[in-house]
Amino acid sequence: MPSLPEIGSSLPEVVLRTAIVYVFVVLALRVSGKREVGQMSVLELVVILVISDAVQNSMVGENTTLWGGLIAVVTLLAMDFGLKAVAKRSKTLSKAIEGEPRLLVRDGRLLARAIKEEGLETEEVRAAIRSHGLVGPEDVRLAVLETDGSISVIPRDDAGSGSNRPPSDERTG
Repeated sequence: MPSLPEIGSSLPEVVLRTAIVYVFVVLALRVSGKREVGQMSVLELVVILVISDAVQNSMVGENTTLWGGLIAVVTLLAMDFGLKAVAKRSKTLSKAIEGEPRLLVRDGRLLARAIKEEGLETEEVRAAIRSHGLVGPEDVRLAVLETDGSISVIPRDDAGSGSNRPPSDERTG
């Protein structure tokens, strides 16, 4: 395995180390999928907590001073602010960081391929539908996984009317 360059632990180096870790973690979490904090499973929350512990030393190195910790925090906040500001100006960067909304249900049919590609389970989509006061996919005109990880649900005009609706087809996508 190739070795990474050794970066010391002076305050300017803490800034550099923290910035590198921030960018890496943002990219890694982006690749892992969209979720709202309130939608995280226990396992996902544990992963986030363990990541924070795992990267702490790589940000400050041997510098365990109060200043080292404060500089790391300021760097993280500045990186977050800066990345959000740039993403607001660049549609391409925003799309790369935030992704795009993804259709999960269309006209009463679950889009199984989209659900799978987004790392979701069919039951999670069904639970989101129920949380919007609908019985199942057959009551949904559109369900969309938003860029923030939430699922928006638009009911069919005839939802809940008892009319003949097409059954959900979990094989489509």
